[in-house]
Amino acid sequence: MPRKGKKSFQVNEKQLGYLMVLPAILIILAVIIWPIGQSMYNSLFDYRLNDPERSQTMLSSEVDLERYIDNHFFLEGTLEDVLETAEGEPWQEEAESAIAGISEYHEQLRNEDEVAERYDTVEEMVNSFEVVADQDLKYASIDSDLSESYEEALLNAQDLMNEQAVDADEEDESLFMDASSQIGAVDRALLSSNFIGLSHYTNYFQDSRMWQSLANTFIFTGISVALELFLGLMIALVIHRAFIGRGVVRAAVLIPWAIPTAVSAMMWRYLLDGQSGVIAHYLEQLNLIGDSSTMLSTAIGGMSSVILADVWKTTPYMALLILAGLQTINYGLYEAAEVDGANKLQRFFFITIPMLKSTILVALLFRTLDAFRVFDLIYVLTGGGPANATEVISVYAYTTLFSQQNFGGGSALSVIVFLCIALISIIFIKLIGSDLFEGKTGNS
Repeated sequence: MPRKGKKSFQVNEKQLGYLMVLPAILIILAVIIWPIGQSMYNSLFDYRLNDPERSQTMLSSEVDLERYIDNHFFLEGTLEDVLETAEGEPWQEEAESAIAGISEYHEQLRNEDEVAERYDTVEEMVNSFEVVADQDLKYASIDSDLSESYEEALLNAQDLMNEQAVDADEEDESLFMDASSQIGAVDRALLSSNFIGLSHYTNYFQDSRMWQSLANTFIFTGISVALELFLGLMIALVIHRAFIGRGVVRAAVLIPWAIPTAVSAMMWRYLLDGQSGVIAHYLEQLNLIGDSSTMLSTAIGGMSSVILADVWKTTPYMALLILAGLQTINYGLYEAAEVDGANKLQRFFFITIPMLKSTILVALLFRTLDAFRVFDLIYVLTGGGPANATEVISVYAYTTLFSQQNFGGGSALSVIVFLCIALISIIFIKLIGSDLFEGKTGNS
């Protein structure tokens, strides 16, 4: 019998198409979708890096074993001294009850499944002065009811220590204050769940600063993009014409766009400075502003400054996109219109603008999305000032994330930025740009 050959692996055309775009999809998932999903997840927690009790996301109660073991070791010795001091005192029975409660909850904590698995290992590392870098080893989940009961017992004991410190002599006062401090340290090692759901979003929707930063974002985006479109169209029409030195002019026009944003922001900061700024000086001389310091020290001046800097830098980008569209227009259309008696203005509005509609749409989409998420220009030029007058939503999110180290709140603001950008994209494509896809879908 003839030997059957091994069947080769085959895919149809549709499967081949999916396989070819798979690497791009994986990159998008890793670079875009994953960070967005992580931000959405973090926004559901009261996640603060400057607060040890909220320095990670927790869906259930946990204990920081490193801090707990370290502080409980000292607390045990201090509480023994407290019991000795309490002998024969009216509050002896209350002290014994409080300390016995702490000991009982400590044993219950040690018997928790995850704690029992890791306690001895972490204790050995703490006694050896080793840092517990492994987060899975450092933190252990515990029963929420046990955590609440233990915290209540610790707080009652702490209140008792504070009460006794009021009327105690100097030596005993120091003992009671040490005990109170150590009880507080142990209590802070017991971490409650910091899951708060959509609370960040409800708080921000009632936050006047968030709405002001969002309004600043729309004002900046609307004015700057409109000016860039108008000036970019004018520049594109000029450099589209044939004249001597056109190549040099085209290259020179692109220089502002080629300069890094942070560098151009620093440059404009010096040019608009109230004491040494050349631009600010001439604006004052032309009576366009009352004082040279106005541009960076007032709300209107600050917003005008960032818009001016952005228009100067990104108008060449708009001009470049429109110039590409102009070069696709068939010159025969202009010749035919001229034969029919159309003047230059009519040819511009009835030929140039309609033929540039798709190009203008793409340019507006790119620039609107880019302007809406502006950060570096404003952060370097004004820092969001004066008095938050130029603080856009991206700067507010950065301040919340890194200056305040509120990762939960900052992540919520980042999600709001993402939703706004997604909404803008949908509006552009569904309402304005639907003509781009007419005739390109369906069966061919």
